[in-house]
Amino acid sequence: MLTIGGRGKIRILSGDVVSRIAAGEVVERPAAVVKELVENSLDAGSRSLTIEVKDGGLTLIRITDDGEGMSREDAPLAFERHATSKLQSDEDLWSIHTMGFRGEALPSIASVSHVRVSTAIRSAEVGIEFQVKEGRVGKIVEAPPVAGTSIEVGELFYNQPARKKFLKSVPTELSHISRVIQQAALAWPSVHFRLIHNGTEIVNYPAALSEKDRVSQVCRPLFLGRCRPVQGSLPTARVGGYIVDPVHATSSRIPQELFLNRRPVRNAAVFHAVAEGYGASLPKGLHPLFVLFLDVDPDRVDVNIHPAKRDVRFADPDMIHQLVRRAVRQAIGAAQGHSIMPGSSEQRERPASKRLWGQAADVSSEQAQLQGTGAEEAPSSGRRDSPTAVPSGFGAQLAFVSETAEPYARVPLGEVVALGQLNRTFLVVQIGGDLAVVDQHTAHERVLFERLYRAWTARGIQSQPLLLPQAIGLSAPHAALVRRHQGDLEKLGLELEPFGSSAVLIRAVPTGLGKIDPEPFLQDVLDDLSQWNHASTVETKVRPVLASLACHGAVRAGRPLELPEIKALIEDWRAEGEMTTCPHGRRTVFRLGTDDLEKMFGRAGW
Repeated sequence: MLTIGGRGKIRILSGDVVSRIAAGEVVERPAAVVKELVENSLDAGSRSLTIEVKDGGLTLIRITDDGEGMSREDAPLAFERHATSKLQSDEDLWSIHTMGFRGEALPSIASVSHVRVSTAIRSAEVGIEFQVKEGRVGKIVEAPPVAGTSIEVGELFYNQPARKKFLKSVPTELSHISRVIQQAALAWPSVHFRLIHNGTEIVNYPAALSEKDRVSQVCRPLFLGRCRPVQGSLPTARVGGYIVDPVHATSSRIPQELFLNRRPVRNAAVFHAVAEGYGASLPKGLHPLFVLFLDVDPDRVDVNIHPAKRDVRFADPDMIHQLVRRAVRQAIGAAQGHSIMPGSSEQRERPASKRLWGQAADVSSEQAQLQGTGAEEAPSSGRRDSPTAVPSGFGAQLAFVSETAEPYARVPLGEVVALGQLNRTFLVVQIGGDLAVVDQHTAHERVLFERLYRAWTARGIQSQPLLLPQAIGLSAPHAALVRRHQGDLEKLGLELEPFGSSAVLIRAVPTGLGKIDPEPFLQDVLDDLSQWNHASTVETKVRPVLASLACHGAVRAGRPLELPEIKALIEDWRAEGEMTTCPHGRRTVFRLGTDDLEKMFGRAGW
């Protein structure tokens, strides 16, 4: 009922409150400030951006660019709500060509921080400088005519202690800022990006000549080495980029980067299309990794459905889904033809092993002994010998002071008869009265995992020092992870030492892993660590890391094994409980009992 003459319940909020509410939608954390300011610099045509932050962005954020700058008349207007140079009418909302367009970012940032602006247009004889406090523009003074804009944001959330209280640690906030810079760098390869934290350069991405070069800068050459290019086009859309070969998929979701018209976005339809493109070629429990660039006519996409512009809506979602799915499927089909996998064309071109199915008369007993445990070695039984020939193309290997693995007490078992190896991947053995076909990699991975897990639960995993420490370059988020979890890594037997701003030295690895390929090994371990914030218990944190350690230490598919090596591996696997899956959920064995064989050959009931 309408009350006449009385005071109603509805109030009009003050301008300060409105600004802070808007800031809550746009400015979630320091990384959100960096994102909005970087996007403004990119819209201004910048070719070089320097981002300086202190204390994870809480104390200071300074963005300096060489863009077109702002005039004396325009600069203060930029801090008025919904003031923008990027829209002329509401019709422009249906064809957005710029990163920012709402005119909310600068006033929202200024409402929760202290801002200083220095700017000059290229043709000006003098620049300008002013401060913004509590959302109000102060006195404008003259400044040197340095073309471009520099914006300093200090004391973020000084007037919102509740929001400030819920921010994470400095390394965590810095990792979010680093991710923003990485995404911007991927989307804009022709722009030079630098990130400096507390006076130390964290990221430096010089301008690249192509998307491929920039992906190599940001994601490291290792990612490209595991990937296949994606290409697809329609009259109103195009997709390009890179997806990881299914054989190199991991339990991590880093990277999963999608860019729409150079804007980092999330879209369930595109992510679903990528997963469908992989289809059954992706092992259970593993995730597709990709960096995809989607170009769609601006009038066929709505980027105005989220305050931070992270989500988008397509006018033709089914068409986009089909485009991405087909492009990914074609890339996967090409990848399967080049992967070192059982039955692949590359493997079929290799000469057949003379040592299959027991034909090993030319091998001495010493060569047939086990040689330690590792990606290039047979399973360990505590003995060391010279290595046998292995397939090429496995990359650099680590050198160890000692490769001896800690033996474990064997339990009495039924007889194991090694019959041979199929496609250098599957071991054919008789276990008691059963015929078994065992995947050599997954079975050995389970053996190593059980050993590592027992060591971790009992007394901690022992380290095995390297003869020569290996230097590995890291992305900024991974470098922050190493600094944050260095103590945890040491408990897992992995000794890392910071080496510059974005690299580490591997000084020791867990005992018993043998020789490993250092860069992908460390990459997968750090990908597992990046998920620790989502784990509920210590065990759920540690098990994926141990699984990655075991996976990299296990004998690979395509590695020839002698009959004594096969027998030792199967006995090790049986001693660990004959588990039918590896730690990642892949199958280890297919088994036929005597009764099954008799039924198959019509002998049952004779």
